[in-house]
Amino acid sequence: MAKRRLALADVAAEPRPLPSRYLTPEDLVEMFDLPSVETVYQWRRKRTGPRGFRVGRHLRFDPIDVRAWVDAQLEEAA
Repeated sequence: MAKRRLALADVAAEPRPLPSRYLTPEDLVEMFDLPSVETVYQWRRKRTGPRGFRVGRHLRFDPIDVRAWVDAQLEEAA
């Protein structure tokens, strides 16, 4: 638990650079250490996660939108 708090503090202090490509749900699972891809899809259904879009049948996320979402989450927590 303390490790996770440290990680959040690190994100708030120095934003890590995001990839220049569009992100997949699997990328978000890896970035946020989520239990599964289903969590990302639940966020989308509930409209609580970062804004995403479809490319055909594939879900993608703009890194800028993901950063904005993270910043909003950090502001709410403060």
